[in-house]
Amino acid sequence: MVLALPGGDALSTRRRSPMAAATMWPLARHLVRSGAPDGVAAHVVHYRFRGWNGGHAHPAEDAEWAVGEAVRRYGDVPVCLVGLDMGARAALHAGGHPAVRSVVALAPWLPEDPEPEPVKQLNGRQVLIVHGTDDSSTDPELSYRLAERAKKVNREVCRFEVHSDGHGLHQHRAEVFALTTDFVLGSLLERPFARPVADALAAPPPLGLRMPLASGFGRSLRVP
Repeated sequence: MVLALPGGDALSTRRRSPMAAATMWPLARHLVRSGAPDGVAAHVVHYRFRGWNGGHAHPAEDAEWAVGEAVRRYGDVPVCLVGLDMGARAALHAGGHPAVRSVVALAPWLPEDPEPEPVKQLNGRQVLIVHGTDDSSTDPELSYRLAERAKKVNREVCRFEVHSDGHGLHQHRAEVFALTTDFVLGSLLERPFARPVADALAAPPPLGLRMPLASGFGRSLRVP
């Protein structure tokens, strides 16, 4: 099971944004097309509120609820959380749920709060972080620092940099989709990762946390 977590706002108690959820549909559909023969399904999570809202961390709570609901509906299935922006932060926070096997954080929003982002909950999970080097909305250096701390408690962490791409990762969308698909299906189905992913997971910092996403990644894997 893949649960896709959209972005949002720092502070807002307005009702969920249909537009934000819609940004995750193309990736969710791509994952389903690629994984359907092996029984992989995906849902886009709709939050109660648009905002993170400080210590309430509403999207993280909603993500944990969604994991529990997936287990209730589908049984004892492994879950991968795939989040973008604020949804990536929610995925990282909710990664400690017992049913979660892996987490993908795309252009994660990681504000510099007084308290550092938690990472201990990621122990035992496979974690992929992807960030554009020209992202002006969320700081790539902050995701590197989180990955560095997470790698100290969990060897199964890697991070890819998408050079010259911005927050939406639109310029190299095909490569980002291929990378995400390889990681998600590899983790859920326990099959070998593509060589760049396996190398990134095995490499010590900083190499495995600043792995460049090569142009054309996925073509040799027959991923559209």
